[in-house]
Formats: sequence, C-alpha cells, structure tokens
Amino acid sequence: MSSLPPYATTGQRIWYYAFRVLCGLIFFFLIAPILTIIPLSFNAENFFTFTPKMLALDPEGYSLKHYRDFFTNSDWQQALRNSLTIAPVATLLSVGFGTLAAIGLSQPHVPFRRAIMAILISPMIVPLIISAAGMYFFYSRMGMQGTYLGVVLAHAALGIPFVIITVTATLVGFDRSLTRAAANMGAGPVRTFFKVQMPLILPGVISGGLFAFITSFDEVVVVLFVGSASQKTLPWQMFIGLREQISPTILAVATILVAISVLLLTTVELLRRRSERLRGMSPG
Repeated sequence: MSSLPPYATTGQRIWYYAFRVLCGLIFFFLIAPILTIIPLSFNAENFFTFTPKMLALDPEGYSLKHYRDFFTNSDWQQALRNSLTIAPVATLLSVGFGTLAAIGLSQPHVPFRRAIMAILISPMIVPLIISAAGMYFFYSRMGMQGTYLGVVLAHAALGIPFVIITVTATLVGFDRSLTRAAANMGAGPVRTFFKVQMPLILPGVISGGLFAFITSFDEVVVVLFVGSASQKTLPWQMFIGLREQISPTILAVATILVAISVLLLTTVELLRRRSERLRGMSPG
C-alpha cells in the first residue's frame, strides 16, 4: 500500500487517515458477529452469552462439550451426511453445466448472448424465497419434491450462476489463437478443450466450483421447500435448533462452517492469483 506523498495537503492527509479508519470500522462491524460466535462455542455452560468465568478467562469456563455433542449426536451427524452427499453432486453438476454455458456464451457468433446470460444467472438475482417457491411447485408436478434428486438439482441451479461468472471472467483474457493453432495441428474440439483451453481456465472453474459448493452446503431456504425430513441438511438442522430447541451446539457447528468457508475462500484467492499469473496480468 502506497503512503502519502510529502507534498500532500492537509485535506488529503485527513481524508487518507479518515478513509482507513472508516474502512476499519466497517470491517469490524462485519466481522464482529463471527468473532463473537467462535469463543462462545467453547462455553462450558448451555448459554448463548459469555459467563463470568469466560470473561475472567477461567479455564473452567471453557469446554469442548458442544463439539462433542455435534460429533456424537445422531441428528447432527445425519444432517452432516446429507450435506456431504448433496453438496458435492450439486457442485459437479454446476461445474459441468456452468462451464459449458460459459464457453458457449463466450463465442461471439452466439445469438442473444446477453439475454441467455441474464436468464442463467437469474437464480442469484431473484430473491431466494421466490426461487424456492417456484421450484416447489415445479418439482411437485414433476414428482421430484421431497426427493434426493430434486434437492440436488435445486442446489445445482443455484450454483450454476457462480460457475458461469467465474469461468466467463477467466475467458476474458483467453487467447483464442491457441485453440486455432491446436485445430491447425490436427487436434479435435474435445482434445483442444482438455489439452489447451481447460488448463488455462481451470482456476476459474475450480473457483466457481468452490462457490457452488459453499452455496449448496450453506443453503437452507430451498431445501425447506424442496426437501423432506430424509434430506435434512446441516443448515436445516441449525434452523431447527434455533426454532424448536435452543441448542448451543449450533455455535460449534457455526464455528466449523466459518473455518471451512475461510479455507475455501483462501483457496479461491490463491487460484485467482494463479489465474492472473497464467494470463500475464501480474508478476510471478
């Protein structure tokens, strides 16, 4: 980050420091709820507040009981298994369809590209409750409401826009002369895609897949409409824990999800930097 030049005026110096203080306050406002949840998940009591022992940093005020309850409770484990069986499959479908759609829409000769793109990314623009209600009525008529396939397809529909956006952004700097050169050397379209195009757009594909996975793993509204009790996911179980029984285990689960999200977003950032290096946008 560049510092202030020596010839900066008083007003520029005030704005320089005021802007950074404002950004710090906004960041604190956004991150404070998460930072509050993490220590509360180690509460030795069944409370959602800091106890006097916790505030005094007494070791007796902290415990792993809520984490043990998560890993031993059958309801929580079943919800975790459901999430781990739904999210990966939905992610694979999102990556497959989203990547193909992004590559197709990146071709200049495709008619109505903007309209098609708007339709494909509409699930991330339309309010989720409207999408969930629409999916419920549609899947009910198709006989897929309350089925594993219905939940997977619904989550895939929510993840496809993220894949399209990230892959499309990667294709912006793609040199199409490489594919033409491969075709001139005798490579077919499929071989050209996997040997030339796919390695260069792979960071965007993986980034979109990670966003699609996070979307599916954290989604609760659509699964409430489309799923059934046998497809109860981890966010659904957390919702039940808040509505029907105030279980502090939710804090432990939330902390685990935060850790997973941070890990995935860190991976996305590393892939973004790798993509920029591959396209020559940043120094190695």
